[in-house]
Amino acid sequence: MYAEEEIIAGCRQGKASFQEKLYQLYSRRMMAVCVRYTQSRFEAEDIFHEAFVKVFKNIDTYSGGSFEGWVRRIFVNTAINHYHKNRRLQEQLDYSTIEEVTPTDEDIISTISGQELMELVNQLPEGYRLVFNLYVVEGYNHREIGEMLSIAEGTSKSQLAKAKAQLKKLLQKYSISENAD
Repeated sequence: MYAEEEIIAGCRQGKASFQEKLYQLYSRRMMAVCVRYTQSRFEAEDIFHEAFVKVFKNIDTYSGGSFEGWVRRIFVNTAINHYHKNRRLQEQLDYSTIEEVTPTDEDIISTISGQELMELVNQLPEGYRLVFNLYVVEGYNHREIGEMLSIAEGTSKSQLAKAKAQLKKLLQKYSISENAD
């Protein structure tokens, strides 16, 4: 087993065996990132491969700190760039006057698995899902999300509120159908 530093050094030298080790080390976690930002496995795989190429191509720019965080940022940015390239032109409205709504029924969430929750999140419309993932999963703030997605900060807040409200409805439906079994 190689230390992360040895793998990085091997990748910087362009050694395929170390690139394979890096791929094996991060492929599952980074594919999960890609899946969260797309509507199909095919799209996720495109982003996944493009992002890994960027990791290998830019590994010399890594200058310390959390390597996984550096890799994750490349994957998230690649997914966001993919979103920008493929999104239909749509008018963005500023919903800054809408307040954030937080679901109060946390009991439903505690009864389902992370996988089941991600399946519900993937049912959200694309804009809601992107903002939800960036805010809740990745930890970006609304200003950063607005800059990444080229939307107003208020739109980000609104999309998150709508995502949470829709998720709450999906969770309630899920809970009812689970209890009916």
